[in-house]
Amino acid sequence: MRSFVTGVLGALAAIWPALAQPQPFPSGFRVQDIQTPAVTIHTRIGGSGPPIVLLHGYGETGDMWALMAADLARDHQVIVPDLRGLGLSSKPPGGFDKKTQAGDLAGVLAALGIGEIDLVAHDIGNMVAFQFAAQHPDRVRRLVLIDAPVPGVGPWEEILKNPLLWHFRFGGPDMERLVAGRERIYLDRFWNEFSADPAKFGEAARAHYAALYALPGAMHSGFEQFAAFDQDAVDNRAWLATGARLRMPLLALGGERSFGATMAEVMRAAAVDVREGIVPTSGHWIMEENPQATIGLVRSFLEGR
Repeated sequence: MRSFVTGVLGALAAIWPALAQPQPFPSGFRVQDIQTPAVTIHTRIGGSGPPIVLLHGYGETGDMWALMAADLARDHQVIVPDLRGLGLSSKPPGGFDKKTQAGDLAGVLAALGIGEIDLVAHDIGNMVAFQFAAQHPDRVRRLVLIDAPVPGVGPWEEILKNPLLWHFRFGGPDMERLVAGRERIYLDRFWNEFSADPAKFGEAARAHYAALYALPGAMHSGFEQFAAFDQDAVDNRAWLATGARLRMPLLALGGERSFGATMAEVMRAAAVDVREGIVPTSGHWIMEENPQATIGLVRSFLEGR
């Protein structure tokens, strides 16, 4: 762990100007690096009231949630982790299956003394949130999954045929060598192709996330998130095969120019109370492209409206 911290500090010193967060969290938020049994999870915590956890996906970090965290902190305790291997969380060589990462979240909540939560997730965060809700259904009051499929759930095999998802199978040592020092070029493709309007994913955000993904071990960790999809599908199908379904209210949100109503179609294969929502004029990057609509949809659902 000490070698990881030393490496990160050295890398941060080299890229510090690029890490200035485009949209900072409110001043009342604190940062806590929480040691779980296997990893250290970099976590932002603020506000007071019923706890809510926000989970990010690939191409971003927990920083994506700054605007939503500011809104929710008015009446919630907001917890925003970086997934293992990403952002400023530690970067282990493995453990990127989403069942294991649900255990990371359980460790964060245990350290904070938190039981029941609302849970909001985007992209790969969806997959971690799904496993957490499956393992701990009594701890999730309401669940929001935004604009990404869940391995093994619903039309997963058909979704995999979409050529835009080539990156699901891209990874390994040679690919890491190809993108080393070119992280911005690689990530720009995602930010551009998955946006309704690439200009809405601004330069400050691009520089910020590219710098974080250039940290030692970050691109390896990102590739491993995708490499674990096959195991994630096995785990999720095994759970579904028992006849289990998610029973908490679930909001399936899709970007109008991205997954759209497909999000609800996917989740109806695994949940009994699915509400459908569309983020208008948005592609995949909902908090960059239409944050106010996303916040409004999430808050309305959490309030039972």
